[in-house]
Parts: sequence; C-alpha cells; structure tokens
Amino acid sequence: MAISIDISRKFPIGIQSFKSLRECNYLYVDKTALIYQLVNSGKPYFLSRPRRFGKSLLISTIEAYFKGQKELFEGLAIEQQEKDWIVYPVLHIDLNAEKFDAPEQLDALLSNQLTQWEAIYGQGEDEATLSLRFKGVIRRAAEQTNRPVVVLIDEYDKPLLQSLHKEALHSAYKDTLKAFYGVLKSADQYLRFYLLTGVTKFSQVSVFSDLNQLNDISMDKRYNEICGLTWQEIADNFEPELKELAEDNDLTPEETLETMTRLYDGYHFMFGQEGIFNPFSVLNVLDRSQFDNYWFKTGTPTFLVELLKKTDYDLRDIDGVQMAVDGFADYRADVQRPIPVIYQSGYLTIKGFDPRFRLYTLGFPNEEVKYGFLNFIVPFYTAIPSTESSFYIGKFVRELESGDVDAFMERLRAFFADIPYELNDKTERHYQAVFYLVFKLMGQFTEAEVRSARGRADAVVKTRDYIYVFEFKLDGTVEEALRQIDDKGYLLPYQSDGRQLIKVGANFSAEERNIENWTSQ
Repeated sequence: MAISIDISRKFPIGIQSFKSLRECNYLYVDKTALIYQLVNSGKPYFLSRPRRFGKSLLISTIEAYFKGQKELFEGLAIEQQEKDWIVYPVLHIDLNAEKFDAPEQLDALLSNQLTQWEAIYGQGEDEATLSLRFKGVIRRAAEQTNRPVVVLIDEYDKPLLQSLHKEALHSAYKDTLKAFYGVLKSADQYLRFYLLTGVTKFSQVSVFSDLNQLNDISMDKRYNEICGLTWQEIADNFEPELKELAEDNDLTPEETLETMTRLYDGYHFMFGQEGIFNPFSVLNVLDRSQFDNYWFKTGTPTFLVELLKKTDYDLRDIDGVQMAVDGFADYRADVQRPIPVIYQSGYLTIKGFDPRFRLYTLGFPNEEVKYGFLNFIVPFYTAIPSTESSFYIGKFVRELESGDVDAFMERLRAFFADIPYELNDKTERHYQAVFYLVFKLMGQFTEAEVRSARGRADAVVKTRDYIYVFEFKLDGTVEEALRQIDDKGYLLPYQSDGRQLIKVGANFSAEERNIENWTSQ
C-alpha cells in the first residue's frame, strides 16, 4: 500500500533561513508580532535559549525585517503592524560555521566575515585588529547608507563552550570576543538594533564586562514565547498532523496531548509563565508521526558531564536543586558552579519559585531530556556502555516485577564493576551516583524513587504486586540497614496499599568498591 504524503505541508526541520522557509512554502508558526515588539522597543539585546530552539531562525527573521523584505512577511502579523519597511544595513555573524579547536580558527572566521563587509563598505588603512575593522565597517556602513546599522550575532558563545576544558584556548577566545563584542558599545551612535543569541551568558569578568548595557530578555515574560512552541500554537498550526499522530499510535486526542506534554513540554524561562515545547522535537514527531528523543540525539552534553565530575557534584540533587535569583543574572561557565550552565543548556528548567527567599527550584523539563541525559551519563559513572543501559534497566524492572531480589542485586553489582582508579577516593559519592542512575532510569517503566534526604529510605520501587524499600550502608551491615528501615518507619506509608512489602538491606564495601552482601525480608 502506497503511503500518501501531503507535500503542501512541509516541515521546516533544520531550516534556519527565514527567506528559504517562506519562499519554499514551509510551515511557519507566526512569531512576527513578538519580533515587531522587540525590534521597536529598544536597541541592545541578549537572548539565551537551549540549542535547537529556533534562535537562528529568529535571527534570520529579524534580518529579513530590517532588510525591508516585505514580500516574505505576506499574511503574517507584522505585515499589518509595519508601514514603512525601511531598509537598514545588516551585519549578520554566524559562529556556527566553524569547529573551534585552535585560536586562529576564530580569528579566521571573524576576518573572513569582515572581509566580505569591507568589500561593500571599504576598509580603513590603519584598521589592523579585528575589533578596529569591525568598528570601521559599522561606521562606514552607517555613513554610506545614511541609516543606522543592525548587528545580529548568532551563537556568540560557541567558541567558548567548545573550549571550556582547555584553559589556554578558552582564555584566548575570551580575550578575542571581549574586544570584538565590546565594539558594539563604543559604536552605539551608529547602531539601530543589535542582538546576540547563545546558550550561555559569560558575564561580568568575562566577554560581556565591556558590553554591560545589553538588555537580557532570557527571563523576560514578554518574550517567553519568542522561541519554542506553546500547546495552543501546536494545536492551531498542526491539526492534521496531530490527528495522524493519534491514529498511528492508537491514542485519543487527550492521550496525544498528555504524551506530547510529558515528552517535549515543560521548558520554563521564567516562573509562572506557560510551559514551552521543544520545537525541534515537536516538528520531528509530527512530521514522522513517531515519538522519539529527537532533540537529545542532535547533540551530546559531554562538557556538562565533565563539569559534574570535576565538581564531584551529587547527582541525586540535580532534579530539584535550588538556585538564588542572582545565579541566573550572572551566568558563568564555571567548573565550580555547573548548575547555571546545565540550566541554560536546556537540561534543567524552572520548576518552582520561593518569593520569600528568592530561590528557584530546577528540574528536568520533560522525559525526553530526563531519560536521555541519565542514559547518556551512565558510561561516565559505570562500566556499562550507554547502548546497553536500557537492556540492563529492562532486566532490573522484570526481576523486581517477578519478585527476584537476588537477581536484581547481582545485576546491580555489575554496574559497579571496573570503577576507574581515579574515583577510588570518591567511593561514597560514586556509589550513590550509580544507585541514583539505576533507580531513576527504572522510572521509565515502573514507579521508582531514589531519595537523598535523611529520614527517608534510599530507594522505593513499586511494581504491580510488590513495593520494595531499599536501604544501603557504606561499610556497615545488612542488619543495620534493615533495622533502619524498621526504626525509621519507612514501610509505614505503604501498609494499607495491599501489595506485598519487601525491605532490602545491603552493604557497600569501600575496599571492594562494590556491593558486599544483601538480604531481603
């Protein structure tokens, strides 16, 4: 049976050019009303959003607007708002186009871009440095066109993120970009509008120390929806695809919404605002009519895992960690403070806010990110390859569903095999991380919780027939573990549940770096 494809419904997956999107009739969720508000409300802006969240398309749309390309906006909200369509000189820098692993690569990219502009606007004889050339181009473009200049910088932080664990290279990039971006402040009189986008904001003593006038709209409720999709936008623009997705996966419309929300929603860039769906995953799932971890597969958070390991961060705290308001205002890719960078990268989002103490609570935005991240970091803490972690987790679940505690514990021991030598002095934190990964990943298939707070069991797993309460001791005894379960009343919340209650006590040997023995009752 031939598959019918509606070619009139083209999805802009990977399309970052607004001009191409409109001329080739790709589907477009209209963000132009917000864009009009942004470009006519101020001049210097910065926006942080996770990768694959539509930043490049936003930049391209703003570029088309300032170039006066009215025909591209036919039928969109901005067509009714803008009357003049003035053409401005636009300088667009895209730092996505290079792999940054040597100082000369950043210099070459910036120089190449400047050379293209200088072919149009000329070059001063005494402009020897990149920053002087940049300032000269801005001034001449404004003078020659008699219009102020628009500067758009996409993924400004890519060189810094790629060099995060190479101190000398990172410092060289930081110095170059600090001088280059600092031009925007001194050239302010020649500028109509400028926007820098990226994943993180390296501020204060870093690249933005000279560019401190930027209006950071990353947590501005007025622009919460400028990148990403709301559920209403999805429902309004993709009704045929939502219907097909439901039919193909044997779901009701309500179940489709629930599944989409659970997998791809939940990004909050300011507390109290509507959750935002990951646009890359949404477009892919609707185009293919198949649920999958589309966003997570497009990039691996290796540098974030390295940050966690360098700080010996307690993984059990990552989902529910609290951060002061100031932690968001001063973004630093700092190995001593990994959480702000993990948040900005899209692996954590705002879940709550305490106005009294001005503390945000962060957590995984959705299941795509949560289980993608946890599966990815398994090889960094265990000897189990990420390709096999799902196999192990499935076995774990089946063994507990069948009541086979011994098989479960034997398999758990395999997760501690061949702990790297350099982690030998971090045994306690390391074994806690492994327990956390195992029980959190089991949550994909059954009710599983792993605790870090004192006065609660280390882990609880609920299957159809059983409720397991686990307590682990480091260089203790299984008797002590079982006694703690009884003395602390860990079973009490489940006494009236009706399922069989099983308590499991285990001892972890620091010397052997593995589970030494266990017992269950």
